[in-house]
Amino acid sequence: MKNNTTGTLNKPLNPTSIYKEVVRYYGERIGITTAVHGFCVHSLRATAATNALEHNADIAKVQEWLGHANVSTTRLYDKRKHRPEDSPTLRVDY
Repeated sequence: MKNNTTGTLNKPLNPTSIYKEVVRYYGERIGITTAVHGFCVHSLRATAATNALEHNADIAKVQEWLGHANVSTTRLYDKRKHRPEDSPTLRVDY
C-alpha cells in the first residue's frame, strides 16, 4: 500500500481504519450493513481462503498467504464442507 500523495507508506495500516474505511464503506454500498451477523474483516479473510481453495489453490500456499504457522489453522478457514445448501436437512423430501 502506498500513500497516494507521496508514494510511500510511513506507518503500518490500521486494522480499524481498514474495517471502517474499506470493508464497511463498500459493504454499505452494496447493501450489507453491520446488522448482518458475522460481517467483519475476519469473515472476509475466511471467505477469501475458502474461495482460493475452491479454485484449486494449494492449501500450503493459502497457509503462507494467510500467515499461519500451522496448516491446521488454515483448515479452520476452509468452509467448503459447511455450505448450507449441502446440509442433510435440505435433502429431506417432505
